[in-house]
Amino acid sequence: MTDATIPPITEDDIANYLANTPDFFERHASLLAAVQLTSPHGQRAVSLQERQAEMLREKIKGLEMKAAEMIRHGHENTAIADRLQRWTLQLLNTREAAELPEVVASGVAAHFGVPQVVVKLWGVAPDFAALPCAQGASADAPAFATSLSKPYCGANRGLEAATWLADPSAAASLALIPLRAGDGPQAFGLLVLASPDVHRFAADMGTDFLERIGELTAASLSRLRP
Repeated sequence: MTDATIPPITEDDIANYLANTPDFFERHASLLAAVQLTSPHGQRAVSLQERQAEMLREKIKGLEMKAAEMIRHGHENTAIADRLQRWTLQLLNTREAAELPEVVASGVAAHFGVPQVVVKLWGVAPDFAALPCAQGASADAPAFATSLSKPYCGANRGLEAATWLADPSAAASLALIPLRAGDGPQAFGLLVLASPDVHRFAADMGTDFLERIGELTAASLSRLRP
């Protein structure tokens, strides 16, 4: 009868044994002082205890950096929420419906630091048909805006919406936000944000905040619809 071949002990076997046998170093305490490791901050040899202390300090430093980042993001989110509230109050306090497109555009520009902002609407009530926001869009604009399931963010690639801006040549990146009444699929307008910074409105950026801007804009400008 041939003896079965005993597989060699691997590093994983040793690691699992030590992890599941916490009293090993209690029985072999001299090993803690005898084991020498290489410091990550140089080639000097350090004891196991010192290496563990270094690892703990590095872990604490990483946690402190994460905590600081969370606090910074919290402050930024609070500031954005404050600006959003001030802009929303402007919309609510605007009594004349005809003034709303300009209040929307100027408010977004001022509160959120967007260099160029323009609003375009179609199918407005006859009383508002002469407003600048209701003119200048082509027959293809409504279909394009309706095709956007979420805001478009990216480089200015010669889109029609860029031509509505005061200075199209200064628009390196765009955010195009469709305006819809409620949950209906049909868009009745487009909110255009433009920046000379090509990275300001990047294709891979999140659009949750822009969608909120669009919802508030659409709700306020619905007063101009028939």
